[in-house]
This record gives sequence, structure tokens and C-alpha cells, in this order.
Amino acid sequence: MSDAITRAAQILKEHRASIDRLDAILVYTLGERFKHTQAVGRLKAEHALPPSDPAREAAQIARLTQLAEQADLDPEFAKKFLNFIIQEVIQHHKQHQS
Repeated sequence: MSDAITRAAQILKEHRASIDRLDAILVYTLGERFKHTQAVGRLKAEHALPPSDPAREAAQIARLTQLAEQADLDPEFAKKFLNFIIQEVIQHHKQHQS
């Protein structure tokens, strides 16, 4: 194998190791986030509050869009990602109300 290919393989390995670490951070961060949203769902159920809060959701989407732009991440992707999470949270909140 040439030196260039060996170096490329090493760089690829390093990138993949970073990606693996970041994936773990994402999973653990989402786990922590859902612990808090489940507590919110229980609190809402205890006080007969609606499972969704459109004003809060809109504010969060605007906030995440701004963060995405600052992080050089596609804001549309960030919106889709947050909307997916919000829908999952709302489902959890509805389960607490059953």
C-alpha cells in the first residue's frame, strides 16, 4: 500500500472514531432530554395540562434554527430533527394522560 493510501486510511479511521464518539454523545444526550420531557409529561398529566404547547414548540424551533445557523448546520435539517423529537415527546405526554 502506498504512503498516501495508508495516510488516507488513518485519517478515515480517526474521522470514524470521532463520529462514533459523537453518536454516543447524541444518544446519551437524547436519553437525558427524554428523562426531562417525561417528567414534564407526568407534571402536565397531574395538572390536566395539554400534552402539546404550540407556543413553546415554535419558540424552540426558532431557537434551534438560530443555533443551527451558528453551528453551520442546515437549519431545515435542524427543524426536521426537532419536529421529530417534539412529536415523540407529545406521544409520551399523551401516554401519561391515559
